[in-house]
Amino acid sequence: MTLALLQVLFWSVLEAQEKVVRLKIVETSDVHGNFYPYDFIRRQPASGSLARVYAWVQQERQKYGDNLILLDNGDILQGQPSAYYYNYIDTESPHLTAEMLNFMKYDAGNMGNHDIETGRAVFDRWAGDCHFPVLGANILDAATGQPHCKPYITLEREGVKIVVLGMITPAIPMWLSENLWPGLRFEDMEETARRWMPVIQEQEKPDVVIGLFHAGKKAVLMGGKYRDNASVEVACRVPGFDVVLAGHDHARACFKVANVDGDSVWVVNPANNAVTVGDVEITLTLQGGKVTDKRVEGRLTDVGALEPSAEFMRHFATQYDAIQAFVSKKIGRFTQPISTRPAYFGSSAFVDLIHRLQLEIGKAEISLAAPLSFDAQIDAGDVYVSDMFNLYKYENMLYTMSLTGKEIRGALEMSYALWTNQMRAPSDPLLLLRESSSTGAEERTFFQHPSYNFDSAAGIIYTVDVTRPADQKVTILSMADGTPFDENKTYKVAVNSYRGNGGGELLTKGAGIPQEELKDRILFSTDKDLRYYLMQYIEQRKVITPESLERWKFIPENWAKPAAVRDYGRLFGE
Repeated sequence: MTLALLQVLFWSVLEAQEKVVRLKIVETSDVHGNFYPYDFIRRQPASGSLARVYAWVQQERQKYGDNLILLDNGDILQGQPSAYYYNYIDTESPHLTAEMLNFMKYDAGNMGNHDIETGRAVFDRWAGDCHFPVLGANILDAATGQPHCKPYITLEREGVKIVVLGMITPAIPMWLSENLWPGLRFEDMEETARRWMPVIQEQEKPDVVIGLFHAGKKAVLMGGKYRDNASVEVACRVPGFDVVLAGHDHARACFKVANVDGDSVWVVNPANNAVTVGDVEITLTLQGGKVTDKRVEGRLTDVGALEPSAEFMRHFATQYDAIQAFVSKKIGRFTQPISTRPAYFGSSAFVDLIHRLQLEIGKAEISLAAPLSFDAQIDAGDVYVSDMFNLYKYENMLYTMSLTGKEIRGALEMSYALWTNQMRAPSDPLLLLRESSSTGAEERTFFQHPSYNFDSAAGIIYTVDVTRPADQKVTILSMADGTPFDENKTYKVAVNSYRGNGGGELLTKGAGIPQEELKDRILFSTDKDLRYYLMQYIEQRKVITPESLERWKFIPENWAKPAAVRDYGRLFGE
């Protein structure tokens, strides 16, 4: 027998043998600028962080080597000042977010709605600085219909082909002004998955297909046309996925669903702030180069208490110092503390400071604004740049819009319907609350709906009768100067861009304005975010005495005030 024939036989035997390949898929999602184990807003140590994720990933790489696939699922460019600084302040250096993800050797990223919120100049620059593709199969060029981002990536590990398809929630137009994403459009996730799955199967012939979806698990139709949080729907309705890595809704999830073909699909969501990672192990058995068995196991792994990677911290120490110097800049002084907590029970100095700014900059007659952070406080004394991220959480711009008096009341009615209970007895709760589903020694209570949709108004005087049903609570008594309020008159109303684009649906469902008409109502828009103007406002005045405008209240007060005390204790434990 010749040597060549022996070699052929040898390789034939090897190919016929079973081979087991173990893959580790690691997902971060909704990191929101939590890169360092430090909260630059509250100026204190923080759990989570990419520094801790990296420490854990390096441990796992010792076991899995190149078979560890690291993916980020979007909303990484907004939140902590560490992201903001490299989005808008230092725009000459390579983007820190890209530098960190490159250092950690990410295999792919995905676009999130808060990444789009930074504007094309920022998110295109960031994606260009990344040494891996930032995916987005349903982010299309409006003119050509072609994907603006790479739709999917194909990876090969030990003869196993893995495809990662990236998508974003298509509800971007509900929240973000088109001038942040000019020339783009966002397609339905299910339609996009149905279009790309045959392409992936035919051209790539993958052994594993992963959906990297910046969308949560409970699908809702927004604005009558956008399917938000459709990750589970896509997993169930579009056969072919082995794993769907979800995000966006900040809700931990780790479970299996059955798709329409009866196959199991793991759905994993590590929530937010890099405290937890999605941790999926895939074990494949190959015979003759073909997969004969595939087992998938999903879990959530907490990394929030790990020691941060010293290597990571050393490598990015210079950027840490730059961010610390930025947030440490003094911009003024408050003569008294302000907190979001009183904002849930009546007119408050915290929200009314935002109202004052919106009325002034927007040259508006009426302002609508909500507490964007559930529980935030700025102490009396010197005020720093870091405090501005507490006062105003998101990079929203300011709109002045034309709304009729009837539409204003409709928006407020929906806001208070989301916010307040209908009291039928003095012992009933004032607020619309739910108990935490978690078990523990101390029960926590939360709102049934997000507090960033709890708009109050300035520029008018009104009452909210909590004994009345939804849509019948608000009575507008007059304008703030005592002149009559007219439901048939058109007013100039200041709102943030999230609300003005339809976010929270207060202007669509509440005010009854068709989604497609909202852009025609915009009379004025700032070109910078509201936080920038807040900083200017405080710097110019140097000393601020925050005061409530006292333009609205809950009635009947003999019911509402004792109920407010009870609900305050349930919410905040005091």
